[in-house]
Amino acid sequence: MVSQSTIKKLVEKKASNLPERLREELFEKLIHYSGKYKLKKAEIEAIIDEVVQEYEQALVEPGEAVGTVTAQSIGEPSTQMTLNTFHYAGVAEINVTLGLPRIIEIVDARKNPSTPIMTVYLDEEHRYSSEKAREVAKRIEGTTLESLARSMTLDILNMEFVVDIDPERLEKSGLTMEKIQAKIERSFKSAEIETEGTTIIIRLKKAKNVSTLRRLADKVKKHRLKGLSGVGKTVIRKEGDEYAIYTEGSNFKQVLKVPGVDPRRTKTNNIHEIAQVLGIEAARNAIIEEIVNTMQEQGLEVDVRHIMLVADMMTLDGIVRPIGRHGIVGTKASVLARAAFEITVQHLLQAAERGELDPLNGVVENVLIGQPVPVGTGIVRLAMKLPIKKAVKEE
Repeated sequence: MVSQSTIKKLVEKKASNLPERLREELFEKLIHYSGKYKLKKAEIEAIIDEVVQEYEQALVEPGEAVGTVTAQSIGEPSTQMTLNTFHYAGVAEINVTLGLPRIIEIVDARKNPSTPIMTVYLDEEHRYSSEKAREVAKRIEGTTLESLARSMTLDILNMEFVVDIDPERLEKSGLTMEKIQAKIERSFKSAEIETEGTTIIIRLKKAKNVSTLRRLADKVKKHRLKGLSGVGKTVIRKEGDEYAIYTEGSNFKQVLKVPGVDPRRTKTNNIHEIAQVLGIEAARNAIIEEIVNTMQEQGLEVDVRHIMLVADMMTLDGIVRPIGRHGIVGTKASVLARAAFEITVQHLLQAAERGELDPLNGVVENVLIGQPVPVGTGIVRLAMKLPIKKAVKEE
């Protein structure tokens, strides 16, 4: 049997042009199978050679139109996607945008997704107990007066805003009437708060007119009493032998600070929040993961390298940029490429004002003027023209 050190030396020597991650994976597989099947040194060398050959054959050819192939590879299956919004698989009561609308949301780099959600994983102490998971969920779940109320009445006759609290919801939230009263009093100095059992009565101290009372009522009922801002209800779900929390709404920065949350595994579907909190590389990975998951949910398969190219282009400048006139296309060096996409006249006028030149390096601009496109065989340029010798006439 070949030793591990010998296998490592062979991998380092014969597979030096492979990426580090592939070399590590190859090394681990060779150790496993050499022990299982008692492989000889010559057989291990043959396996390494085969892997290197397969890798080299998978490389992109020089001049390959990767952008066009990516656009076709993602665009074609996207036309098969549904336009609906479904429930998130296995999680009741929490909606999340799926299908084509979600793909559009990602490539447009929308600041606010239509259905932001977080998947909150818990630390070692809290992940195996439903009670402890519920404690963490209570800390995260955003609770407002509106979410606790059984009924809310604007009493114009007495100039009061009366809120009847549901005792079951109150108990579930972990709040008390005293805490609610204190919280509202601290936040609304212009109001006078009175509690009777599970009823809260809010009156104005000054300027007693209906429009002022109505504005105050709107602010009070949406005021956050506990939990994270931007987060609505939470759902606890068992995944394997541990519990995870799904949230309606997202506040990624604050959720990582909540006691009991595992910050290394917790994620959100808001790409911009990931970029702000974890950096641009994490945002790139999130774009790839979100598009792959959306495609797979629809039963479609797209090679991950096409999606990686899209993610790379979106995050190239260190910020998340959309694919469109406000992002990647709008910042192209080519005037004709920008004009061919959208708002043609405006782009041409602005370019004329500034005296811009078009280097004609891309695909679109060369197609427009009828030149060979610089991809494939068109990428080869004649560097030097040799002088042609005149044929000598035979006498």
